[in-house]
Amino acid sequence: MAIGENNPEGDDRAGGRSIDASLYLHPQTLARLATFEMRAKMIVEGLSSGQHRSPYQGFSVEFAQHRPYSPGDDLRHLDWKVFARSDKLHLKQYQQETNLDLIVLVDCSGSMSFGSRTFADASGVGHDTSPDGRTHWSKFDHATALAAALSYITLRQGDRVGLEMFDDQIKLMLKRSSGQETWRQIVSALASHPARGTSAAQKSSDLRRAIDQTLGQVTNRCIIAIVSDFFMDIGAIRDALARARHAKADIMAFQVLDRAELEFDLRDAAGGVIFQGLEGESPLRLDPRSIRSAYLAAIEEHNTQLRTLLRGLGYDHTLVNTHEYLGPTLAAFVSRRNAQIKRHLA
Repeated sequence: MAIGENNPEGDDRAGGRSIDASLYLHPQTLARLATFEMRAKMIVEGLSSGQHRSPYQGFSVEFAQHRPYSPGDDLRHLDWKVFARSDKLHLKQYQQETNLDLIVLVDCSGSMSFGSRTFADASGVGHDTSPDGRTHWSKFDHATALAAALSYITLRQGDRVGLEMFDDQIKLMLKRSSGQETWRQIVSALASHPARGTSAAQKSSDLRRAIDQTLGQVTNRCIIAIVSDFFMDIGAIRDALARARHAKADIMAFQVLDRAELEFDLRDAAGGVIFQGLEGESPLRLDPRSIRSAYLAAIEEHNTQLRTLLRGLGYDHTLVNTHEYLGPTLAAFVSRRNAQIKRHLA
């Protein structure tokens, strides 16, 4: 299948090589996601007509309800038919239709290159290697699959989506669009900018700077989906989220972690295991059994602090295991988010 103008479910060509979308989403996952609706918790303002309701009562597009007249209201919007029946003055109120603007912010720092799952097992469609020849499915591979899925959902709704990749700063930026070429551009960008660890020059992630650069490019409210392992200082994450909250942006945080990072169930080896830093750190030889308990306690504390911080600000947090298929994970996320929105609007 080719990625045509109206068919975002196949392959494309960029940089002289084929881009196979099945490397990012299993075809069954794509088919399932096509039925979902993802709505903003903070209903957003847009530039063109879409399917999302604005909370701002205006006087255009579609009738919503009546409200009693108050001195100073525009008399042009009085409903004279209601006045004739009730002898009371009421104004017509309307709801404006707005688009949902989604910006997908993908972490491409060195730590995202880690992976303990084989690519053949992860892809589910018979691919033994990635386009650049790797045999293991990394956190970045999973993050790009998730980014593609979120973009696909948003574009199917007729809404605008933009893509950004960051480490210590924004490395790539695709402007928000709902055009027919958007899926093609997103998949090509995701395939063309892999995260590569172990290099001394490999950057760590700076979410605060990335958020600042992102917010500097937008003038309307938006949803920012951050796809990262969030291996950052909690204080720095708090500062970044505070800036987003001040700008009234909605945040969806997808924390992508490998099963080995969550369980630390590493095989013993004679003389210990060599742990290679992915962002320029020196390698260490350690006995995994001797540090497992301390490691698990540390990562649980970090994840708990991150989850508490996000939910305390009213933002979504979803832990994504790279050894699990995206379909069920995204289904649970969308279901939970829509349920929260319904409760909020009730």
